[in-house]
Amino acid sequence: MRSVKCCLNPSFIIIVVAAVLSQALTVTSVVVPKSTCYAFDNSSHLLDFTDWIGSPFVYEGKDTDVVVRFCKDVESRSQTGYVDFGRYDKFNYFVTGSGHVDLVQEFYNGDLLNCEHTFDKMGRTAQVNIICGKCLNGQCKGQHGCICNVSYESTCRAIVELAIQCENPGPRVFEGFTVGFHPRSWEIVHNGLTQLGFEKSHPDFSFSTEQPHVTLYLTAIASQSNLVKKPRVEVFPENGLEVKLSGTAATGNPPTTLSPSTLLLDWRCVKARDTPYEVKITIPVEGYESIEFVLTKMCDSAQNQEEDATRGWAIFGIISCILMVSSTLFCCGGFIYKTQMESRHGIDALPGMTVLSACLETVSGAGQGYSRVEEVNTGFTNEVSWERPSSGTQGTWTPSPNESKYGSM
Repeated sequence: MRSVKCCLNPSFIIIVVAAVLSQALTVTSVVVPKSTCYAFDNSSHLLDFTDWIGSPFVYEGKDTDVVVRFCKDVESRSQTGYVDFGRYDKFNYFVTGSGHVDLVQEFYNGDLLNCEHTFDKMGRTAQVNIICGKCLNGQCKGQHGCICNVSYESTCRAIVELAIQCENPGPRVFEGFTVGFHPRSWEIVHNGLTQLGFEKSHPDFSFSTEQPHVTLYLTAIASQSNLVKKPRVEVFPENGLEVKLSGTAATGNPPTTLSPSTLLLDWRCVKARDTPYEVKITIPVEGYESIEFVLTKMCDSAQNQEEDATRGWAIFGIISCILMVSSTLFCCGGFIYKTQMESRHGIDALPGMTVLSACLETVSGAGQGYSRVEEVNTGFTNEVSWERPSSGTQGTWTPSPNESKYGSM
């Protein structure tokens, strides 16, 4: 009996409801790490080394020591001072390795002394080959790892081999996949990672009530585009916002870089709400972690479906009726005017027929010739005779070669 009362306690019910709501808001998307100190292993699993930034690894040499500060810089230290062999670039030169090397870090823009004439004009540079585990020679001291070997391709470039205990592999990311508001943009998803601002609900990234639809563009590597499945949508709260998916992505058309697929979201606010609605879109990918992101929709007022659907057609119908009535009145008025004032009848009395006839004559080429002055003043201009005139007949007009119509065919 006591346990039943405990379950019926209001505070207990509130805790349970809050737990359910927090689960409803959870998004299991693969979010881009907070820093650029991350990479993918050979199987596309995410390795996030954000907590390792600045961790020092020292290699003690005879005359100089080499220090690698993880995801920061590479230095050569000696009695004469420090020489910088490059800094970790913000464009994320952290890539997958090959062979016994698991990961590769590139460091650029080091000291220029005696390296002013390098082909890339970037000063001293360094390449750190990372091995997840122990050094091949078995020599390694340190809790997180150590530098196995240091070699120099020249006085301007150093090659460092570093062995570390790699972090536990994260989810498998579908690399090369993007989602954006333009065929060549990736504001929402870039390289399979959901960007900050779309991993959960953000009022600053919300869509207004007046925006009835949003078009998203999906791209993927062509050789793996067939792994992308049809997207599905979830709305929280479930009631109050109607969302419909359409477009080539909704029908399962594989997206590619050259031919992105479109995902059109038509949403309508059924119920006004002070807080925004959350629209979670999930795109399953075979063999990889699903692509998930959240779009935020504001609903300051409710929208009537019938009014929104027929408003455009109603405006079109009204404009069409006005044009039809105006055209009819113009034709009737012009017909009456030409019949009464210009004494024209039949089709010639219709407005615009004079212009139409002139255009037809121009196109057909008729009426382009004109008569000489002598022909206009002659009384025989409009007379046509099919009989050969006799030489003895008086008053008969015989055209001379110089009195022909100019421009006649």
